[in-house]
Amino acid sequence: MYKNYIFDFYGTLVDIHTDESKGKLWKNLSKIMAMYGAKYKPNELEGAYVRFLKKAAAAVPSEKYTLKPEPQLLDVFRNMYAQRTDYVPEDIVRFTAVAFRALSTDYIKKYDGVDELLDEIRRNGGKIYLLSNAQRVFTEPEMRMVGLDDKFDDIFISSDFGCAKPDPLFFGALMQKHSLEPKETIFIGNDFSADIQGAYDVGLDSLYVHTSVSPEVRGPLRAKYSVMDGDLNKARRILFPV
Repeated sequence: MYKNYIFDFYGTLVDIHTDESKGKLWKNLSKIMAMYGAKYKPNELEGAYVRFLKKAAAAVPSEKYTLKPEPQLLDVFRNMYAQRTDYVPEDIVRFTAVAFRALSTDYIKKYDGVDELLDEIRRNGGKIYLLSNAQRVFTEPEMRMVGLDDKFDDIFISSDFGCAKPDPLFFGALMQKHSLEPKETIFIGNDFSADIQGAYDVGLDSLYVHTSVSPEVRGPLRAKYSVMDGDLNKARRILFPV
C-alpha cells in the first residue's frame, strides 16, 4: 500500500469537452470585453487571442526547461485588454478568462468512482496530490464546480511553473516540496506519455486509466497497473484489494 497518491485531473478524475472554435464564443466574449472598454470584432478577438497565446508560450526561456514551456493564459487576456484600452483591473482580467472557459465548455463532470477512490485513500491514511497540465484560472473554478476543491493535500498546476508533464522538473517540484519517497508514491493518470512515462522517468509506480480522451498509446506503457475501460472502481480495487 502506498502513502502518497498523485493524480492527473482532466481525463482522469474529470471528463471535459471544450471547443474554442465556436463563433458564438468569440461573439459573446467580444461583448464582455467591450463592456470594459476593449472593443473587438469577434474575428479580431480570436486573432488577438491566438497571437498573444503564442507570445505567452515564448515568454518563459526555453532553456530553463527540458520541454516546451506552458503559457500563462492570464497574460494572454491581460494583453488583449491592453491592446484596446488603457486600464482594466486584474479581477476583470480573471473574470474574462473564466468567462472564456465557461463559454467554450460543452460539459464537465466527474467520472464515476472518483469520490469512492479518494475516500478510500483517506480511510487508509494516504496523502492525495494533484499534478495537472492546466491553467489555474480555469482549474480552480472547475474543481469547485465538481466538488473536488477540498480533496487534495496540495495542488500543482503547470501554468504556475512554466513547464508541464512529463518534464521531470514539474514532478520533482511536488516531490521535493513534500519529501515524497518514490517507493511510497504512485501516480494515477490517463496519458501514457505525460503521466505514465513521466512518472516512470522520476522513479514512480503508476496506474494507467484509459478513458475516452486518452491519447493513443504509442510505445511501451510503463505502468505497474492499468485499467483499460476507465472504471475507477477497478482502480480502487487494485490499490486496495479486499
